[in-house]
Amino acid sequence: MKVTGFTIIRNAINYDYPVVEAILSILPICDEFIVAVGNSEDETLQLIKSINSPKIKIIETVWDDSLREGGQVLAIETNKAFDATSKDTDWCFYIQSDECVHEKHLASIKKAMLEYKDDKKVDGLLLNYVHFYGSYNYVGNSRRWYRKEIRIIKNDKTIRSYKDAQGFRKIDNSKLNVKEIAAEIYHYGWVKPPKAQQAKQENFHKMWHDDEWVKKNIAKVDEFDYSQIDSLEEFKGSHPKVFQSLVAKACWKFNFDPSQIKLTTKDKILLLIEKTTGWKVGEYKNYKIV
Repeated sequence: MKVTGFTIIRNAINYDYPVVEAILSILPICDEFIVAVGNSEDETLQLIKSINSPKIKIIETVWDDSLREGGQVLAIETNKAFDATSKDTDWCFYIQSDECVHEKHLASIKKAMLEYKDDKKVDGLLLNYVHFYGSYNYVGNSRRWYRKEIRIIKNDKTIRSYKDAQGFRKIDNSKLNVKEIAAEIYHYGWVKPPKAQQAKQENFHKMWHDDEWVKKNIAKVDEFDYSQIDSLEEFKGSHPKVFQSLVAKACWKFNFDPSQIKLTTKDKILLLIEKTTGWKVGEYKNYKIV
């Protein structure tokens, strides 16, 4: 069985993306790793080149900055990385530049890959998500966060990155048939120093909206205000080993007061149903579990 990891990245240093840690977190179970490095205004290319592994294969790309609707440029760039995977690859493991896999899950992920490698009814594997917010000590627990997404797909080029690259579909827009596995993706996109988070927000939304929308909806401030969140809970687990140095270096403070939870009565009822039954009412599912 051959496994290829792939990701995209641009301006990792300017916007504090932990892309090296993301790559290293799954590199042990990958035979090769494709990194599509976009034209950057910082030393992102050198950063990726500094990863000391013969598995890393870099392709340099140019992002189309005129695409400012729906985050479609992210899917285009993701497909470039996916299309560069070796033909003899069985599974392709996509990880975004602010995601990480805990080492405790690597063995079970590889086991699932072996189990379903030759199952033609299975297009991909579905992983659970843990979304960190504000600091490494809190995770989102309201309905705003997606619970699951496809991150491992067969090396079938009729599979394409979907919309803003959150997930995948077939080229005919049909949903992938997936197996759900007991492994987690840790999402750290909402954990950055407040200045870096604000800079990221101003830049990131340009892939969805025009300048007028960004000017109207994204506050021009020095630091991002993490206090504007509906509900969080304390994280009681451990962070992946590759992330622990970043956790130790965190230089900003954020504390969440549970008494300040901002949920409507309706949301509280829906969350209670979800926690009691596991059913998330109205959940968007970009996949078919088989």
